[in-house]
Amino acid sequence: MSEPKSWTVVSIVGVGLIGGSFALALRKAGFAGKIIGVSSPETVRAALDRGVIDQALPLRDAAGQSDLIYLAQPIDRILTTLDQIDPYVAPGTLITDAGSTKAAIVARAANSIRRGRFVGGHPMAGKQTRGVAEAEAGLFQGRPYVLTSHDAALEACIQRIGARVVILDAQEHDRLVALTSHLPQLISTALAASIAAEPGAARVTGPAAIDLTRLAMSPYEIWRDIFATNGSSIDAALGAFIERLQGLRAKLQTPAIEQEFERAASAAKSLRQA
Repeated sequence: MSEPKSWTVVSIVGVGLIGGSFALALRKAGFAGKIIGVSSPETVRAALDRGVIDQALPLRDAAGQSDLIYLAQPIDRILTTLDQIDPYVAPGTLITDAGSTKAAIVARAANSIRRGRFVGGHPMAGKQTRGVAEAEAGLFQGRPYVLTSHDAALEACIQRIGARVVILDAQEHDRLVALTSHLPQLISTALAASIAAEPGAARVTGPAAIDLTRLAMSPYEIWRDIFATNGSSIDAALGAFIERLQGLRAKLQTPAIEQEFERAASAAKSLRQA
């Protein structure tokens, strides 16, 4: 891995699915330095057993010797960590995160980080399951990875772990992911609840419903912070989607419905070619 020579120690704060996968991806890409884990005692034991991290330390001790600090906690805990970490880091230390919303995190970093430098990040990758046991080196392969500003070393690192760098400011990121990530979760949740409310529906549920309700298994703890920090964008995306559903409902028994299917099919094909 050809990052700057100063990248000899990387700390992962929150060694779960995303943090653990980032550590494994670094190793697979050739990073030969030390990877420190900052997490609960149970999590760091599991991470050490799997070889995901080389050492477990408290935040203060890890931050003081790190060249890159990767915050992969829930959003609320990322915000708290940003309030705490700056006094412990060496000047110029790169701090990034993997939070699912960006505006609140970038604003907090702007107020809290002085000695270090912060670049917001969001890998568009994951599973409905959690924890370091689910971590895998290929999780980011071929996936978009949003950064809120340019950083040559971080961009090179992300490219080497197989992801595709996308630069977006924090507000635009939150607006777009409300549509592409947060809205699908709500659609899946609503569909699963609707099927459950209809007696007998489960007996005739096929692959389409199974696929569309996969996201409904995601734990609410993840989504609580997303709703709290991106509520207005999610509300706008949900409102626009409801309007589109109402439009389809109005065209349901008219020839115009065919054009809606054609436009949607073309859009779906384009998404799979991106």
